[in-house]
Amino acid sequence: MSPAASESVAAPAQRIEFDDPHANMQEAEVTRVRTLRGAWRWVLVVATAVTILLCINQQFSLRFFLGYTQLNTEYFYLLIALMLPFTFLIFPGTERSPLDRIPWYDILLFVLTFACAIILMRSVRKAAEAGWEFGGAPTYVIVAGVIMWVVLMEALRRTGGWSLLLSVLPFTVYPLFADAKWLGPFRGTQSTLEQATAYHVLSGESLLGIPIQAFADTVIGFLVFGTALMMTGAGKFFINIAFALCGTFRGGAAKVCIFASGLLGMMSGSIISNVLTAGTMTIPVMKKSGFRASYAGAIEACASTGAVLAPPVMGATAFVIAQFLNVSYADVALAAIIPAALYYIGLFMQVDSYAARHGLKGIPRSELPKVWDTIKAGWYYVFVIALLIVMLLYFKRESHAPFYATALLLVLNQIFSKETRWTSATVSKFLEVNGRTFVELVGILAGCGLLIGAFSMTGVVSSLANDLLRIAGDNALLLLVMCAFTSLVLGLGLTTTACYIFLAILVAPALEKLGLNRMAVHMFIFYWGMLSSITPPVAIASFAAAGIAGSPAMKTGWESMWVGSIIYFIPFFFVLNPALVLQGPNPYLEGLGLMALAGFGTLFICGGIQGYQAFVGDLRGAGALEWPLRVLLIIGGFVVATPGGGIMPLSQMQVTLIGLAILVPTVLVALALIRRQTPMPNQLRAP
Repeated sequence: MSPAASESVAAPAQRIEFDDPHANMQEAEVTRVRTLRGAWRWVLVVATAVTILLCINQQFSLRFFLGYTQLNTEYFYLLIALMLPFTFLIFPGTERSPLDRIPWYDILLFVLTFACAIILMRSVRKAAEAGWEFGGAPTYVIVAGVIMWVVLMEALRRTGGWSLLLSVLPFTVYPLFADAKWLGPFRGTQSTLEQATAYHVLSGESLLGIPIQAFADTVIGFLVFGTALMMTGAGKFFINIAFALCGTFRGGAAKVCIFASGLLGMMSGSIISNVLTAGTMTIPVMKKSGFRASYAGAIEACASTGAVLAPPVMGATAFVIAQFLNVSYADVALAAIIPAALYYIGLFMQVDSYAARHGLKGIPRSELPKVWDTIKAGWYYVFVIALLIVMLLYFKRESHAPFYATALLLVLNQIFSKETRWTSATVSKFLEVNGRTFVELVGILAGCGLLIGAFSMTGVVSSLANDLLRIAGDNALLLLVMCAFTSLVLGLGLTTTACYIFLAILVAPALEKLGLNRMAVHMFIFYWGMLSSITPPVAIASFAAAGIAGSPAMKTGWESMWVGSIIYFIPFFFVLNPALVLQGPNPYLEGLGLMALAGFGTLFICGGIQGYQAFVGDLRGAGALEWPLRVLLIIGGFVVATPGGGIMPLSQMQVTLIGLAILVPTVLVALALIRRQTPMPNQLRAP
């Protein structure tokens, strides 16, 4: 927060004014990274520029390579050759590794990775013609493949940590002993080292599979667009518009946090960078407004976690979902609209109930930015995002849309903004920031691709789906609970994308066999993996927010679970009725109706959780019956919010009536008790 912002909280006469939260950008999900300097920095900048140009060439068919048509697999390997080697320069090998210089062994790994990627890139055309992925590959290709396998695992460890490596590595080598009797339901077709290596590095199902395809086809463009938004000052615009619109509400600072983090998250799709940018602005203002430090950190953690769910620029996982389902990214973004809305509505209601119970006021209008002044300063951001949405939803050009939107944004920024007008230094910084993000994502996505290849090689997925169905007794709800628990546990040690890939391979087929909607199933898995960011003991978003708030990390993690408790229910709603992810015969009308019911039910769930029911009052006024009433409000709200029909034995009407039968008497009793406890005006007068 800028000095002006700090002073404005203490001196009401001044307006809150923020600097650009992305002025010092650190987009990596890992904070201990090297900043490349000198020649190495320029190598990264050039490699990033070439990566973006290759992507543009591929998506727009510009034919940069005269007289040569590049295969997709060659394109993927070129991207890997350009980005993966930098993993060893940017991410230190150990805690003791120097950050101010690059050790010789990291340079060796850089050269080795680049050389192997080029050898494999030059081999994939011949491999496609001769079927080398199934056997017969030359020795030098196998040697390069084994080295690539090893450096990929090291890149995975450096970018995702030991937990991700230990989760992925056993599965990548699993085809080598897949026929072992002790594997039970995991038994599959066994391969030799040569066969497994060739399949991993030459087929389109493993290293060059769904994760890298998603990165190469769509993720690059959206990352470029998100970075351009941030580096043209959009963060400042969104923060100020959030304060202008929500600051005066009850508990206004926290509601601003939710709104601003949602807007910033729409650009970045990154949980940690969202906490580190929006949190530095919103957490100090929340603390000044009366929120305790751990609660302020928890609100920011929950609000930032929704970044990977909020269209139009979602996290990398959304693009992987599109590849898995073989649908356009626009379809995934559409499906995420109602879940994202319910996520933020639930948070908003939680904060409102908390603020009302604790008597937390809004920020005086005199201290807030003016809406019209803010819009005048950044109107073109809205225009650019509108163009992106139109191109995604109407023209269905998801691979082209971010590049057109970025070009328009840069032109408008150069014409209308003196403060954020780009120079040659800005361009190099833009490429560097993108490069660091590309490197991290390639390290994680390429490594996770081997996971898919391992299960594809052994053919174990279909038999595993049948085993899961047998364990669950064909009970969809039990299988969903099992899946949710597994997602949460896996998510504690994995990134959201890695967790999703695991479960999309292992659990999704079983859920789909029960007749559940495919999009709803994959969104369910995605959502639960995302929630690990606020769930202790790992809770990376909560711990990052705790650092800014100056509160104990684990306490902030538990507070995050409490603040975000409503969002643990929401994934079940859209699996029970896929209209909530805009699927089905009449998705829009039915989806809006179900969203209204879910929102209505959420109002009471939040009232019960926080102890203050909107339109009723502080439930402490109910005396000894406070907790029984709170429990009944949560149960009644949950029943009303639950979609009926489908795999539910009751119709929507029956479910809603049962919920109202619980809520109506509970609310009436609460009203009667609270009014009886509240002193009448004549009782307040002095005798």
